[in-house]
Amino acid sequence: MPGSQDFAPDPRNANLLVHLNGALVPTGEARVSIFDAGFGMGDGVWEGLRLHKRALLFLDAHLDRLYAGAAAIRIDVGLTRDEMRAALRELIVANGMTDGGHLRLMVTRGLKATINQDPRNALGRATLAITAEYKTKPPLPGGGLALRSVTTRTSRPDTFDMRLNSHSRLNLIRALIEAIDIDPEADEALMLDPHGQVASCNATNFFWVRDGRVETSTGSYCFNGITRDNVIAACRAGAAPVLECSVPLRHVLAAEEAFVTGTMGGITPVRSIDGQKMRQVNGPVTRAIAAAYEAMKDADAAANPLL
Repeated sequence: MPGSQDFAPDPRNANLLVHLNGALVPTGEARVSIFDAGFGMGDGVWEGLRLHKRALLFLDAHLDRLYAGAAAIRIDVGLTRDEMRAALRELIVANGMTDGGHLRLMVTRGLKATINQDPRNALGRATLAITAEYKTKPPLPGGGLALRSVTTRTSRPDTFDMRLNSHSRLNLIRALIEAIDIDPEADEALMLDPHGQVASCNATNFFWVRDGRVETSTGSYCFNGITRDNVIAACRAGAAPVLECSVPLRHVLAAEEAFVTGTMGGITPVRSIDGQKMRQVNGPVTRAIAAAYEAMKDADAAANPLL
């Protein structure tokens, strides 16, 4: 069913190219070795990028996160930031894209002598792959997402840092499986942190509205979301009062509105949590935040065109 990560099929995707280790390759012909660290161990980092009005939105922030994540796990990306920008631009131009595209930039530790955890067995440079697709959001039933709280928790930073945009997503996939097992109509899992406080959804950052104030988790146990940061900045600039806080699930169940944020989906309303309908779906505060975010997107695209 439609959810935060779903998209409508688009015939324009049939003949697109991908960037693979410096070469432009038809999507159907792109190949990575089964001995690649990303395939065998989920050993890598990635970024999702949105093409909007001839610009990759908030690209500097995304590259900051990519290079910081790669450095944290001792991967040399192999390209400077300017070279990475040039590679992204080359792919977009080759595909004739100007708007509405979604790019996924993936860096793994590269080819391994054998599939194991030891980074010293890497044989050479990192693997760099960039995919480009058109992703159009389908209409959501009831105008928003259905969330289901689960027992699978987000992790402590000293166990597995949620703020590191790693290829490994197994814990989050387990959370979504649990949500679907509880409710086949669930779109995302709503996860608590190790202390039992509301943290994040499995694929997006989570916000709720109480008494006209936008609230979200502290950020210690959730994704280091670029859209999350932009929403908080928009609120502090006057869109709405905002508070980062640590609260139990019952606090969120009393909210008037809720929404999730992510690069591909932007601001997506929530229609229910654990089967309980929100008092307002896409209510006035959610709409105000969405409008402020759209203005931020347009301003960033105008100031930082890639094409």
